[in-house]
Amino acid sequence: MTGPAPGDAGEQSAGDTLELAQTSSAAAHEPVPAADGGEGGRTGRFWSARRVPAALLALVVLGASGLLLYDVAAVRADRPAMEWRRWLADHLASWRLDEVAVLAVAGAVVLVGLWLILLAATPGLRALLPMRSVRDGVRAGLDREAAALALRDRAMEVSGVQSVRVKVGRRKASVRALSHFRELDEVRTDLDAALAVGLRELGLAHPPALAVRVGRPSGKKG
Repeated sequence: MTGPAPGDAGEQSAGDTLELAQTSSAAAHEPVPAADGGEGGRTGRFWSARRVPAALLALVVLGASGLLLYDVAAVRADRPAMEWRRWLADHLASWRLDEVAVLAVAGAVVLVGLWLILLAATPGLRALLPMRSVRDGVRAGLDREAAALALRDRAMEVSGVQSVRVKVGRRKASVRALSHFRELDEVRTDLDAALAVGLRELGLAHPPALAVRVGRPSGKKG
């Protein structure tokens, strides 16, 4: 494989201009196999307890419903309705259902409701990656930032690597490295091997795909 041509345009990161030729890893978008040769355990994602949001929503609903029920009971007892309910009833009576403002508010409420349903039906805790289960009843997780730091340390051990940026997601681990000497293809090949080992050592239940890109620092040629 031939090296990149000098002067190819690249990307900018933290003030450094990466002269990136096509140095993407050949292993990109392919999950790294687990250490035992399988695809990892069937451990699912961690579910967020969401205790604070649930408690706040319950308090709001309880307060609003209690206030409304109290006002209805007061009216039934031949007492005047609260000022806010009379104002609200008069205000709503002046609106038409086909008005743009009414339709916009209704659409916004529907979107918020769908968003809340989606949040309730998804696990949450996106920053926590599930690890392979080695014992029944025991679950472990690894923070994505900690995984990125471990892979960064592994990449910095490769000869020729000057700096590395690593971003670990649930499906993909993106690595962008700057090399100040050695051929870029050689550095990328060594990074592929080192990071593949690093991903296996993390012990993730579903190892992400690995995508490696290598470039020169600003002002470096060849």
